[in-house]
Amino acid sequence: MTPHLASQKAAEICRLAPVVPVLVIDDASRAADLARALIAGGLPALEVTLRTPAALDAIREMAKVEGGVVGAGTLLTPKDVQDAVDAGATFGVSPGATDRLLSACEEAGLPLLPGAATATEAMALLERGYTTQKFFPAEASGGVPALKAIGAPIPQVSFCPTGGVSPKNARDYLALSNTLCVGGSWVAPKDKVESGDWAGIEALAREAAALDA
Repeated sequence: MTPHLASQKAAEICRLAPVVPVLVIDDASRAADLARALIAGGLPALEVTLRTPAALDAIREMAKVEGGVVGAGTLLTPKDVQDAVDAGATFGVSPGATDRLLSACEEAGLPLLPGAATATEAMALLERGYTTQKFFPAEASGGVPALKAIGAPIPQVSFCPTGGVSPKNARDYLALSNTLCVGGSWVAPKDKVESGDWAGIEALAREAAALDA
């Protein structure tokens, strides 16, 4: 998969909803119900971060849920890429980008949302052909003003800001011309997942899905 095609597919996924849930899952047995709740609330693109032992099994379970588009986040190595593909992930997200990681995703045919925090990083990815990128860590890197400033000289790149994004600032990010969607964990709070409050999570997802209205 070429970087250009990867970015096209990543952009399509980013446009499915204004928010991509960033999910840290400790218990894969809850993954399918969590996916159903988020999808029912209007958030079909789901990022499962590879930060827990249950992550790959969670991706496998979520991939079976109708209407969802499940991706793997925190991709750091070529092995992560292969593991994610084998588990059924249909897109990948990384906090940054290295040549080895980019090449692994291209060879595996996995659309990647590569992370960039500076103009130089965004330019390096653009030079390779990536026009859809993740702005991370968004708030720590200057937030909305920084992303707006980067967009002025590099309008070819569109972003999904993640890291410190919340209901309080999500609309500000979404109002930027170079923002396709935002990534956030607030739609699936740990306490609601652990208690199985799927109705509560669906309600949070509905609120998030309406952020660009």
